[in-house]
Amino acid sequence: MGEVTVTHLPTSSTPPTGPGLPTLPAVPAQPAPAQPPHAPHGRREPQPRRTAFAEGLDRLRAAATTEPGRLRIIGALLALLVVAFGAVTAWQMTDRAAAADDVLTSSQPLSSDAADIYRSLADANTAASSGFLAGGQETAASRDRYEKDIRTAAEKLVNAAANSDPDSPSAATIAKLNRLLPEYKGLVERARTYNRQGFPVGGAYLRYANEKMHKQMLPAAEELYKKENQRLRADYADATPYPWGAIALGIAALAALAWAQHRNYQRTNRVLNHGLVAATATATVVLLWLVVGHSLARAGLNDSYDHGVRSLNVLHDARIASLKARGNENLTLVARGAETKKVGEDTYDAYDYDFRTDIAALGTYLADAAKLADDPSGEQPVTAAVGNMTEWKKRHTAAREQDENGNYQQALDKVIGTGKTTGECFDSVDENLRTALAHEETEFKRAADDGRDALTGLSAGAAVLAVLGAAGAVLGIGRRLSEYR
Repeated sequence: MGEVTVTHLPTSSTPPTGPGLPTLPAVPAQPAPAQPPHAPHGRREPQPRRTAFAEGLDRLRAAATTEPGRLRIIGALLALLVVAFGAVTAWQMTDRAAAADDVLTSSQPLSSDAADIYRSLADANTAASSGFLAGGQETAASRDRYEKDIRTAAEKLVNAAANSDPDSPSAATIAKLNRLLPEYKGLVERARTYNRQGFPVGGAYLRYANEKMHKQMLPAAEELYKKENQRLRADYADATPYPWGAIALGIAALAALAWAQHRNYQRTNRVLNHGLVAATATATVVLLWLVVGHSLARAGLNDSYDHGVRSLNVLHDARIASLKARGNENLTLVARGAETKKVGEDTYDAYDYDFRTDIAALGTYLADAAKLADDPSGEQPVTAAVGNMTEWKKRHTAAREQDENGNYQQALDKVIGTGKTTGECFDSVDENLRTALAHEETEFKRAADDGRDALTGLSAGAAVLAVLGAAGAVLGIGRRLSEYR
């Protein structure tokens, strides 16, 4: 074998030079790249993993480049939109149905209870003053009326306490009335005891009881009445607004389903897709049920407020004004001029001045009630009460003339006597107002019940139909996907 000669090249980085070779510039030696302190020699550092969202987005983009992928995306979006429509409809209608039920079964009855508390307290005060005027010959009817009013007020307070939150302002007001009620009863019993014995101090105790009633108890009862009315208005505000969120989603769902069917027709020339048609039909039914059902409910609830609650409030106010007027009329004779009130430059008998204020308020309330009455059954008792009030004012003027002329007994006979007295007029006003209240209560319940019933089954029906519509959309798209297999 021939001998092989191995020539060792220089290891220097300086290129060789010599005759016939071009001169090249020197290239400095490059240091070896540093290895990561913890990476094994010769191994690359792993790249950070992408998030699941980013990877899913990439897969979604990749799927959207093919028709089957696009169909899957369309099916998922249609199902999601229909389900969202049903869920929002069920949620909003559940809230409105609950508020409508509260109007009928909770807040309005409690508002009426609060008005009854006020009326019972005012009537008890009136009955106490009437009995006092009779002296030792207080009638059993007067005594029974007083006791019945006190029991009614106590029972209504217990009911109101059971239906109010422990930390609410209403609970504090109820507790205050529960504390003041026995104090008032004690003062009335002392007044009666001294009156039967002929001691004039009995009148002072009755005036003190009346002061406690008018300055502490009735303002607290009025505050409770206002709070319960606010609660009633809040329930109406929750029950009547249109569910715009659900309506908007329903329109969006129908528009998306129509677009999907149009797209399907353009690509396949097929007019109908049974699944998409079924989904469109269910969404249409839910949307129509939602709009029509809520419109009927809203109309019923608005009618119950306009022709029920408003009339009830005015009639309650009228009845309270008549009770206060009767109480002040009696106390005018009890006080016998001991209490005066200065108005401007003039001085008046305090209780007679309050009577005139209350009877004027009664006239205003009766005029409002007559305007709100929308049928003969509601208008007739109000008209009769107006006539009773007019006669009451005439008889009161005659009684005041006798009292101011020093004829106390004749004045007393005209107030609590046996014939053509102011007491008869007061009783007639009260009875007619009770009749009007019963009529308006019936009207309220009828309209509010119609409104609540219009929402019956809407929440559950919307949820079930939405699930069926979503299933129809998925099956309709699935039918198209099967053509690609």
